[in-house]
Amino acid sequence: MNPIELSFEFFPPKTQEGVEKLRATRAQLAPLKPKFVSVTFGAGGSTQQGTLDTVLDIAKDGIEAAPHLSCIGSSKESLRAILNRYRESGIRHIVALRGDLPSGMGEVGELRYASELVSFIRNETGDWFRIEVAAYPEYHPQSRSPRKDMENFAHKVKAGANSAITQYFYNADAYFRFVDDVRKLGVDVPIVPGIMPITNFSQLTRFSEMCGAEIPRWVARRLESFGDDREAIRAFGLDVVTDLCRRLVDAGVPGLHFYTLNAATASKAICERLGL
Repeated sequence: MNPIELSFEFFPPKTQEGVEKLRATRAQLAPLKPKFVSVTFGAGGSTQQGTLDTVLDIAKDGIEAAPHLSCIGSSKESLRAILNRYRESGIRHIVALRGDLPSGMGEVGELRYASELVSFIRNETGDWFRIEVAAYPEYHPQSRSPRKDMENFAHKVKAGANSAITQYFYNADAYFRFVDDVRKLGVDVPIVPGIMPITNFSQLTRFSEMCGAEIPRWVARRLESFGDDREAIRAFGLDVVTDLCRRLVDAGVPGLHFYTLNAATASKAICERLGL
């Protein structure tokens, strides 16, 4: 039995080949007995149908699937319709996010913040859904201050969230400090670290610039030094992320949530090294 709970994030495939690849990935990760898997939701609802299709495909295998739901660019009516479809399909778990506006879209929507979305879900569906929200140990890139960011997080939780999943990070102390600080604000829900395996340096740099996650300088310099040597990048990345996870597990975190990018190899290798 796993000492901590594992979960994995996938994105909705856009092609039949992608669908088959994700099914293969899920089959590889299934022996790790994840508590649930989450499925992302495109900006402004752009992958809404793909998210639903993917969630239902996963649920057929008896695995708990949690669709992402974002409120930016969406009306209450459209959100209500999506929630009803998930309820009718027996989905009981959701990841509630503010989300980002797709480029070229000027309408923010009726709900501007994740806390408003959480309240809306609770008002519409009561306790039907287990609600996850996002947490940012290195603070949201658009936050006015660390204090304001933590207050916003606490507000989301108090609106009715059951637990939180963090943005990925490579500095365990940022996570520990964040948890200590929000506990002082009265947040008592589980805060699960989000883990991003390192397999592609240029891709990781791009993601990190967008979401505000810091790649420690010593890690970035080493990865940079490998150039196009993919095997060296993967081997070093595996060491770095396994060490991070080991420190988190030893500290008693409630779980690990892996951002898989629809691939199994790195996440599985980390879990095996940890004896999970």
